[in-house]
Amino acid sequence: MKFKTLLCLVISCLCFVTVNAQEMSEEDIKSRIKPVGSVNIAGAQAASAAAAGPRSGADVYTKSCVACHSSGVLGAPKLQDAADWAPRLEQGFDTVLQNAINGIKAMPPKGTCGDCSDDEIKAAIEHMIEGI
Repeated sequence: MKFKTLLCLVISCLCFVTVNAQEMSEEDIKSRIKPVGSVNIAGAQAASAAAAGPRSGADVYTKSCVACHSSGVLGAPKLQDAADWAPRLEQGFDTVLQNAINGIKAMPPKGTCGDCSDDEIKAAIEHMIEGI
């Protein structure tokens, strides 16, 4: 009897997992298994994104910063929220910029935009504090 109960439980779990896996769209699956990095060889020509010119602060924010700065994850200052940004800006914009470039607390260096230039990080910060 115990064997039948255990077998039914295992089969139920497998069915549940299978149904959940089928609910994911093909795009969801592709986004979950996409490469997270790229290989750059010294002396090789830079990636085409760099050749296109610097990205705007809004583009960098939308691509790399929105995940944490839209909701304030782990204390990240929210987009155009004066109360969140005031204590940081009191230290000076250059300090805020250096913290963003080098990383601070839970924020890794350059946040999640490892391919951003320092100027693009500066533009993203300017975008996030715009209107404050």
